Parts: sequence; C-alpha cells; structure tokens
Amino acid sequence: MASLIGAIVLTVRVWRTRKLLGELGVGGRVAFYGALAYTVLPVDVLPDPIYLDDMGVLAGALLYLTHLVRRQRPARPVPPGRER
Repeated sequence: MASLIGAIVLTVRVWRTRKLLGELGVGGRVAFYGALAYTVLPVDVLPDPIYLDDMGVLAGALLYLTHLVRRQRPARPVPPGRER
C-alpha cells in the first residue's frame, strides 16, 4: 500500500512539470512522457502490485526534469540584507 501511495505522489509531481515542457526541450519531453507511459502501461519489470520499479522510473524522471529546469533558469539574485 505504501508503494502505491509513493507512486501516486511521484506521478502527481511529474505531472506538475508538464507546463515546463516547452522550455525543457526534447530530452525533457521524452523523460516526462516515458515515465508516465511506463507507469500507466501494464508492461513492467516487476508485477504491478509491486510499484517499486514505477517509483524508480518516476523519481529518475523527476530528478532529470528538475536538473533541466535548474539549468534553464538563471539563479535568483539574493535580496539585499539576506546575504550570508
């Protein structure tokens, strides 16, 4: 049950990145749609009651998409008085 909840949470987080796909390029689109397709389609490495492989694919896609977003967007300037 916990792995199903984890897979659902990761699916929602990956789904929220869809609005950024235009600026992430082809690699981002492949990671996004590939991860969602792997999660939804019945062909899996492990049987579907065990969602660990789905969670791994979704987490990997989320890490890659986060990396692409950080690389695309410049670092935010630190507001005055907030420097360390």
